[in-house]
Amino acid sequence: MITSPAAKDPSWIPRVAAEGWLIVTRDRHIQQRLGEINAVRNNGAKMINMASDDSRDAWGQLEVFMSRWREIERLADADGPFIYVITRRGKPRRIDLEY
Repeated sequence: MITSPAAKDPSWIPRVAAEGWLIVTRDRHIQQRLGEINAVRNNGAKMINMASDDSRDAWGQLEVFMSRWREIERLADADGPFIYVITRRGKPRRIDLEY
């Protein structure tokens, strides 16, 4: 069980991936976080990232999430590993997990 929001990526990503859950994050620097990318790739995780200026606050995050609901549902049912960046406008953009 994960009980702290301060849990490190290597401890919570494998657990969430094992459950088959979709990870929703707001990490503006996801492409530079090689440890997180490795954890997603190595554990078959599914992640969407709301990294745009549209999602700076709670209301903006809700707007992005709800305006992309259909794509999010489709991604939740897809096989991992993947990371997609979603914004209020435009299609989800897949991040390359190989560097």
